[in-house]
Amino acid sequence: MRDIFLIVFMMGLTVLALRRPFLFTCGYIYIDIVSPQRLAFYLLSSIPISLIFFIAAFLGWAMADNKKELVFSARQVMLIMLLALCGITTWNAVFYSSAIVKWDWVWKALVFAIFLPMTLYTRQRIELVLVFMIVSLSAITVVGGVKTLAGGGGYGTLNLMVSNNSGLYEGSIISAVAICMIPLILWYSKYGTIFPRGPWTRLYCYALVFANLMIPIGTQARTGLVCIAFMILLELRAAKHRMRYIAIVAAASIIAIPMLPSSFSSRMETIAGYKGDASASTRLAVWKWTIDYVKEHPFGGGFDVYLANKLTINMSYKTADGTTVNVVGYDQGRAFHNSYFEMLGEQGYLGVILFLLIHLTGIIRMELIRRAYRNNLGEDAWVSPLAASLQHAHLIYLLGASFVGIALQPFIYLIVAVEIGFDVYVQRHIRKRAWNPFRVRKGRQSPDGQYLPNPEDDEDDFDEPEPERSPTGPRWGPKAAPKPMGRPS
Repeated sequence: MRDIFLIVFMMGLTVLALRRPFLFTCGYIYIDIVSPQRLAFYLLSSIPISLIFFIAAFLGWAMADNKKELVFSARQVMLIMLLALCGITTWNAVFYSSAIVKWDWVWKALVFAIFLPMTLYTRQRIELVLVFMIVSLSAITVVGGVKTLAGGGGYGTLNLMVSNNSGLYEGSIISAVAICMIPLILWYSKYGTIFPRGPWTRLYCYALVFANLMIPIGTQARTGLVCIAFMILLELRAAKHRMRYIAIVAAASIIAIPMLPSSFSSRMETIAGYKGDASASTRLAVWKWTIDYVKEHPFGGGFDVYLANKLTINMSYKTADGTTVNVVGYDQGRAFHNSYFEMLGEQGYLGVILFLLIHLTGIIRMELIRRAYRNNLGEDAWVSPLAASLQHAHLIYLLGASFVGIALQPFIYLIVAVEIGFDVYVQRHIRKRAWNPFRVRKGRQSPDGQYLPNPEDDEDDFDEPEPERSPTGPRWGPKAAPKPMGRPS
C-alpha cells in the first residue's frame, strides 16, 4: 500500500511539474529529505528518482525560467570552491572506496545549493521551497512524534519507517533538524501565503511544532535537548512580549518535565557527567586525534578518514562510597561526532575555513536584513521575521553540528540556498519599492518633480508581479526605507 501511494504521489507531482517546471526543483527537495526510494519495497527502490528529478530541475530552469536577473553571490562562489576541494580530497582520499560513496551524495547537495538560489526570484517561490521543506520533514517527524506518544521511543530504537539508521532517519540528526525547523514553521503560521491564512493552517503548524519537539524525546538524543534550550533563548530575543513568553515556557516546562520517561531523564543527566560517559570520552579522544592528524596532513585525508584513528580513552567516575576510579580503554575507527572536526579532518584547514565562512556569512547577512527591515509594516512586514527565522534555524543547526557529523548534510545547504535567494530578492525588489532621489533620471520626472516608474524595469516573467514604485515621494519617519546594505553575499 505504501508503494502505491508513493508511486501515485510521484507521478502526480511529475505531471504538475511538466506544466510548472519549478515543481521539479521542489520535487527534488522532497526526495532529498524523505527519500521515498528507501521507504518503498519494490518499484521506487529500483528507479533512480533522485537523479531523474535532479536533472529535470536543471532542464526545467534552463528551458522555462526567467534569467534576466541571474546573479552569482559570494557564497555561491565559496560553495563552488568547497565542491572543488571535496572533489580533490576524494581523489586523494586515504580510504578511496569509502570516500567515493560519500562523494556520491555530497556533490549533488553542493551543486543543488549553488543552483537553487538562481530559481528563487519571487516571494512565492521562496515560500514554496520552505513549504516543501516543512511538509517533507513532517513526513518523518509526525510519524516519530506519534510513536513517541504511543510509548515507542528509546535511544536507537525509535522506528522512523526505515531500518537503515542513516541520514535524516538517524536519531541525533533528525533531532537537530526537527528543532531547527521550528522557527520557520512558526514564521509560516503567521506570514505564509501559499495556504490560506486561518485557524486550520495555524493549528497544523502548532501541531507540527509539537511533533518536532517530541523527536528528541523519542530518540533520547542529547543533541536535541541542547538544541531546544538554544531555540528557546533565540526565540526570546525575537519575542515582542518577553515576560509572557517566559511565563509560557516556564509553565510548559513545569507540566512537561514530570511526564518525561525516566530513561530520557537518565540519559540527559550524562551531559553534566561527561567524564564518566564512554561516548563523550571517546569523542574527546577522536577530536584530539584529528588535531594531531591535521598537523601532519594540513589538506586533510578525504571523506571517512576517521577510519584510520586509533584511540586511547581515559575515563573516570565515582563509586557509591566516593572513591574515584580511573579507567583506560582503547578503540579505533570511531566517527568524528562533530561537524567542525569532520571538516578539519576530511578537508583540512582550507575546508574548515570555507565551511565557517559560508555559514557565518549567511548568519551575518540575515542579521543585517532583520535589523534593516524590522520597522517595516504592511506588505513588507514578512521580511524581517523571515530573516530572523532563517538565522535562528541556521544557528540551531550549527549548534547541533557540534555533537554530530552533519557538516555536508544536504538539509543545511537547502537553508543556505534559501538565504542566498532571499537576500538577493530583498536587495533587488524590496529596496526597489522605496523612493530614492539618487536613482531618478531627468527624463523620468514629471513636470511637478515626482518620480515616474520606468515600464522596462517591470517587464519580467516572474511568477509574482512586483509592486510598482510609489510616485508620491519618500516615506519619512520610523517607516522610512532602510539604507542600502551593499551587494548581497
